[in-house]
Amino acid sequence: MAVNYQFDAEKREHAGTSVARKIRRDKKIPAVIYGGHADPEMLVLDHNEVEKKLMDEGYYSHILSINIDGQKPQQAIMKTIQRHPSKSRILHMDFMRITAGEKIKVTVPIHFLNEDKCIGVKQSGGSVLHTMNELEIICLPSELPESIDIDVADLDIGGAIHLTQIDLPDNVEIAALTHGDEQDYDQIIVSITPPRVVQDEVDAPEEAGEEGDEES
Repeated sequence: MAVNYQFDAEKREHAGTSVARKIRRDKKIPAVIYGGHADPEMLVLDHNEVEKKLMDEGYYSHILSINIDGQKPQQAIMKTIQRHPSKSRILHMDFMRITAGEKIKVTVPIHFLNEDKCIGVKQSGGSVLHTMNELEIICLPSELPESIDIDVADLDIGGAIHLTQIDLPDNVEIAALTHGDEQDYDQIIVSITPPRVVQDEVDAPEEAGEEGDEES
């Protein structure tokens, strides 16, 4: 069954720090939607509804329907979420409208497959080290993947997978590799580290008088 990823929002007329604080006191979230050859619109969303929906990872990587005051839904992606540094509270959200036929830049989660079957883990006792857990990609809205899947089953100790080694879906680019020479931006995504060696016993220093130190 297909999931309809959507948020209900109200339009707000005023900006500013004091307005944003009042919105948050009312357990709501100030937000903005922009792009798509239209003027930005300031919005208000219900905090409890948003938190509940964001438990579904799909909201971070799907095209969203933003329903504003009962008008025709606007298609957008979630661009940024500002969270409180110490409390479970969302402070602000940015949505970017999409236009059919125009590429978008969006961050999607990385799913690491077969970690329990990884050669370096099963046979050598190593550990899987994730350098990244999400990836910024460029693609058309209609070709936006839910996630990027990376299989680590064949990695041994010291092995790694770089950006250029990812098996991408058709017509999807990695944003970091579009800046210039790929080799300059070819970061490691995941690697297998060797097991930690724990020294259980420390050799005690030799005591004076042993092995030929006796007085004659």
